[in-house]
Amino acid sequence: MDNKYDAIIIGSGSNGLSAAIHLQQKGLRTAVFEQASIPGGATKTLEVTLPGFKHDIGSAILPLGYASPFLRTLPLEEHGLEWIFPDIPYSHPFADGSALACYKDINMTADQVPEDAKAYKSLFEPIINDWPHIENNLLGPLKWPKHPLKLSKFGLKAFTSAHSLVNHYFKNEKTKVFFYGSAAHSTLPLTGVASSSFGLVLTAMAHKYGWPFPKGGAGKFIEAMLSYYKSMGGEINFNQKITHIEDLPEATSYIFDLTPKQLLEIKGTNFPDLYRKRMGNYKYGAGVFKMDWALSEPIPWLSEKCKKSGTVHLGYSQEELERSENSTHYHSTNKNPYVLLAQHSIFDPTRAPENKHTAWAYCHVPNGNTRDYIAEIEAQIEKAAPGFKECILARSTMNTQALENFNPNLVGGDINGGSQDITQLFTRPITKFSPYSTPNPRVYICSSSTPPGGGVHGMGGYSAAEKVLRDHF
Repeated sequence: MDNKYDAIIIGSGSNGLSAAIHLQQKGLRTAVFEQASIPGGATKTLEVTLPGFKHDIGSAILPLGYASPFLRTLPLEEHGLEWIFPDIPYSHPFADGSALACYKDINMTADQVPEDAKAYKSLFEPIINDWPHIENNLLGPLKWPKHPLKLSKFGLKAFTSAHSLVNHYFKNEKTKVFFYGSAAHSTLPLTGVASSSFGLVLTAMAHKYGWPFPKGGAGKFIEAMLSYYKSMGGEINFNQKITHIEDLPEATSYIFDLTPKQLLEIKGTNFPDLYRKRMGNYKYGAGVFKMDWALSEPIPWLSEKCKKSGTVHLGYSQEELERSENSTHYHSTNKNPYVLLAQHSIFDPTRAPENKHTAWAYCHVPNGNTRDYIAEIEAQIEKAAPGFKECILARSTMNTQALENFNPNLVGGDINGGSQDITQLFTRPITKFSPYSTPNPRVYICSSSTPPGGGVHGMGGYSAAEKVLRDHF
């Protein structure tokens, strides 16, 4: 503990581990300090309902973990990671029992609604084709693009509201609702600026890469990252809650995988008052109410498409989805929430005992809201899967306070590390040339409160590590 390190990383989420791995790859001496007994931040798999039922407590479907420009360069498969690709990345059911599926094949997807097929392909084909040229700009800090025309074409579509985009491109109500399902991952009002960007990126990812998840649970992804890191000589310390810089060994640099709230609580950083004030004004976004179920059988969806989907989005009209996401923003309640559901065990039998199943879901709620949404979530599922409630063997729930207790980075239940609206999409945590550095030249931040925001992609950690390399090595 007395030996000097080149870099110490505080927090073992995907960003913290990415920073540690990148620096260790460059020959630096690094160590990770984690307050919990299990690594991964919000990416953990635990038995929280019944014995033998494995549930992802936070992140569950990892399309960006698979597609990340940094993470996909790592030999994680050599360290035990196995990807599972559902037959259909995601689907969206409707009240009449039908559903639209997002197949990996864009033509199969578009052809489900012939009147919108041409418009659908004209919207997504350029993004899919241009992705290799724009991904580093979209998954990193603001910088001059290598392909400005390609990026500007995306930006014209992305920096508008999902409401405006669907009404411009599509005629059929079902196509519009289908796009809303992926756009609502943003936790922004669907009538708000930039809400379309999430739908564009996530749907393009489904067509280009699929929406895979790790066999055995999302925690297996973190285990593989940690195994690779340790194979290079990296060190990790568990049950180490850091409250002061002096709690850590001497190092040239310290990289915190924390949101602004937790970073400001660390003593000894010597941040000036102006920086503290600006960081203190950082905006956190909507929270979630999370549910996990142990099931006696697969969810009895009316649609065969839903039965073959890894992820199912629930919300039965444009108006209902807009009202749901607006209510979280304006701190009101909603009886028919947008529900995001994942069903792993259909494709991964290691998740549950033989012939049994799991399900994972959440709805968006106002930040810090501790109301119980069990009835609302299960009612939304029941509309598209009558008999669902009869399949429930046990359930586990987590409100926003429980989520923050589980992982302090989930402030008020915010799973994205802060609001991802237009004012904080690329300028998080504050507007400055380097979002990863702080006024203390030895202290850096790499959490989802830095670009590119929420998700298991490791790019915040990678970019912070790049900044450390430029500044000190």
